Amino acid sequence: MFRRDERGTTAIEYGLVGVLVSLAIIAGAMQTGESVRGFFEMVQNAFLAL
Repeated sequence: MFRRDERGTTAIEYGLVGVLVSLAIIAGAMQTGESVRGFFEMVQNAFLAL
């Protein structure tokens, strides 16, 4: 009968995986940024206390 064309489906799946990976990277970068900022605030406060 008719052959099924699944190329569009595969592209959508890859797109969704790409979006999920991007969100995970963004969330991780934001968390890391908060940690780094906290560290530098701690160092700044230590110097100000001298």
